[in-house]
Amino acid sequence: MKAALFTIIISLLSFMGMAQGFKAHSTPQGILITESNQKVMFFQKQTKSLDHQYPRANYIHPLFDLQGKVLTEDFPEDHRHHRGIFWAWHQVLVQGKPMGDSWECKDFFWDVKKVTSENIGENLQLQIKTQWKSPNYSKDGQQLPFIEEHTKITLYQRTKNHRILDFEISLTALVQDVQIGGSNDVKGYGGFSTRFKLPSDIKFTSLGESIPPRNEAVQAGRGMQMDGKINSDQKLGVLVVASKSNPEPNNSWILRSENSMQNPVYPGAELVSVSSDTPTILKYRIVVYNNKPSEQELDLWQEF
Repeated sequence: MKAALFTIIISLLSFMGMAQGFKAHSTPQGILITESNQKVMFFQKQTKSLDHQYPRANYIHPLFDLQGKVLTEDFPEDHRHHRGIFWAWHQVLVQGKPMGDSWECKDFFWDVKKVTSENIGENLQLQIKTQWKSPNYSKDGQQLPFIEEHTKITLYQRTKNHRILDFEISLTALVQDVQIGGSNDVKGYGGFSTRFKLPSDIKFTSLGESIPPRNEAVQAGRGMQMDGKINSDQKLGVLVVASKSNPEPNNSWILRSENSMQNPVYPGAELVSVSSDTPTILKYRIVVYNNKPSEQELDLWQEF
């Protein structure tokens, strides 16, 4: 009798542990990630558009806060091409020829070939294989891939006060002479970007100092805190970190206090080559938190 009771208890504990862990739910549009049955994020696999305009795929929206409320925006009225958490560039060239504009979703196509999920201990990792295509690079009417992207998104088990998401984006050229770059102006924005619901009292902080937004990129630390009150019952509490392993520049930020996204800039307006031999690897961390983190927590998170 005692042995049977012990077996039942162990089974119940195992079931409870499974119920409290991460789960990946496949849909025709993409992958919904939940933790303890609460929504965490959605990866958009299939191409999505607004009245057949601004087609996009290969991004995160919604991203949820720790209370299960949506933090990100998609197709916002002020910039219809903005979308949740995304990585894109204005300048994408093959042999000097523009391949459309992946930032503005013009003449560009993300062909998401494969998405898999794997539980790693108490955490979960999405592995995504995507090919970049454009009608400007085709043969016999068929678009051909010119960059292959392998992205890993690792979600760490939440604590009472925060959740960590790590991104690793690996780009490999499939043809010769491929280049990427940000906007070709003084701003130079492009790369990993976050479109959050912006509070009217948004505050940006890096290395313990307040960072005022400017039209052009500002120089700061690798980590940027974003805090404010979205509405009467929701706050924005986010830290975005560019990894110390990223190529330079690695401390430039485009920041906006209204109607826009926030962007750790790479590479800026100047074009950089994407190799067919050695991948370009970009890593970023997003920490979503409830209450203001301690200095010790910030230091630990920014060691990424």
